[in-house]
Amino acid sequence: MQCDFSLPPECTLRKAVPHDIWLIIFVVFRARLDPSQLRWQQFWIIECDGRLIAFGQLRKFHSAQELGSLFVAPAWRNRGLGTFLVQHLIAQATQPLYLKCLKPGLAEFYRRRGFVPVTFKDLPLSLKPKFQLSQLRKSLLKAFVLFMKYQDPG
Repeated sequence: MQCDFSLPPECTLRKAVPHDIWLIIFVVFRARLDPSQLRWQQFWIIECDGRLIAFGQLRKFHSAQELGSLFVAPAWRNRGLGTFLVQHLIAQATQPLYLKCLKPGLAEFYRRRGFVPVTFKDLPLSLKPKFQLSQLRKSLLKAFVLFMKYQDPG
């Protein structure tokens, strides 16, 4: 998928560095994102004027990767930064790419970027233990949970 959006001139995309992890952890908990496997080496960050405004990560599993912890600061939303970051993470992925979506509106966001729904039974074995709690939440509490896989349109 080609990135059809460029960052504003005052913003940069970079790999996370060790001192970024405490701010990432703070934002992940504050935004109620999945706090598992928070390794700074897996994150990409968008900075604007030296401030962290967006990030996402590629979690590694055996024979699969998970796009996770996608966050864009509220003041910077609806400017294409999430799309830019998702497209970049897709380009960085070296294995089949999956994600877990807990909000219907976000599911549509990911659909427009090439992700398609998959069932829990169709997930790779390496992802099932991680996604098992979400599957329970879906089946027992009837909560919205959608597992998705990136499908290259080309």
